[in-house]
Amino acid sequence: MSTPFYLGCAVWAYKEWVGPFYPKSSRPGSFLKLYAERLTTVEGNTTFYSVPSPKMVQRWATMTPASFRFCPKLPRATTHDGALMSHMDAVLAFVDLMKGLGERLGPIFAQLPPSYSPASLKDLAEFLSKWPHCEVPLAVEVRHLDWFKPDMAVQLNALLTRLGVGRVLLDTRLMYATGEPDPQFYSERKKPKVPLQPMVTAPFALVRYIGHPDLSKNETPLQSWAVQVKDWLDKGTTVYFFVHCPNETVSPDIARRFQSLLTQTGASVSPLPWDAVVDHTEPQQLGLF
Repeated sequence: MSTPFYLGCAVWAYKEWVGPFYPKSSRPGSFLKLYAERLTTVEGNTTFYSVPSPKMVQRWATMTPASFRFCPKLPRATTHDGALMSHMDAVLAFVDLMKGLGERLGPIFAQLPPSYSPASLKDLAEFLSKWPHCEVPLAVEVRHLDWFKPDMAVQLNALLTRLGVGRVLLDTRLMYATGEPDPQFYSERKKPKVPLQPMVTAPFALVRYIGHPDLSKNETPLQSWAVQVKDWLDKGTTVYFFVHCPNETVSPDIARRFQSLLTQTGASVSPLPWDAVVDHTEPQQLGLF
C-alpha cells in the first residue's frame, strides 16, 4: 500500500480559475466541490483571516470526498499577536471547530511572523507541549532568520521531532533568484526570503512551494522536489505539497506538472482526480514546460 501523497494550492475560491481550471459556467458556491474533483488537499488559507462558523465547516466536509484533506492555518489573531500561550484557549477552540471536518482534517499549521524569534523558544515549547497531538497533527512555520542559524535550527528540529510536530518547508528560492526581476512586485502578500532546510520532524512533511509565474522557470526546482518527495514517500512519510504563485492563476498548472514529474520518478502515487474530470482539457500553459 503506497504512502499517502496530497497535492494542492492555497485556496479554492479564486475566480480567475474559471475557464482555465474550473468550467466556464462555474459559480463561487461550487468552487470547493470543483477544486476537490481536481486536487487532493488545500492549505485553507482562509482560516488565517477569518474563523468559519461550525455550519460552514460542515458544509466544507459535505462538499469534498473522504479522501480529501484540509490543512488550515491557525487564525492570525492567535499567532501574530504576542506570545502563543496567551492565545491557547482560542487555539484549542479553533482545533475543536476544525475537528468538524472529521477524517478530512489534515495537519493544522501555525505560521509564525518574522517578529517571532528564538527569544520566544520557551513560549513555543510550552505551546507545542499543550497541543492535542493525539487528536490533530500540527506543523510550524518559522520566519525569523535566527531560527535558521545552525545551532538554533538543531534546537528547533529536536523540539519538533520530540513532539512529532512537522516543520513547514517554505521554498521561496525562485522569488529571489539572482538577476531576476521580483515576480512578487505586484503581490500583496510577499513570501519571505528564508533558507530552505528540508528536514522531516514528524510522520508527515508539509511543503509550501512558491512557484514562478513564468512556468518554464519551475522545471528544475520541481524536478528536484520530485526526487526528494519520492524519497520521503519511499520511507513512509506522508507528504502534503502546496503550490503558491504570485500569479495564482497558474498555480494549478504548476501543481499538475509536479504530479507528472513525481510520477516519472517511479513514485507510487495515485492519479490526480483532475485526470478523471470529464470536462477537463489540458491547460495550454503546460506546453511551456
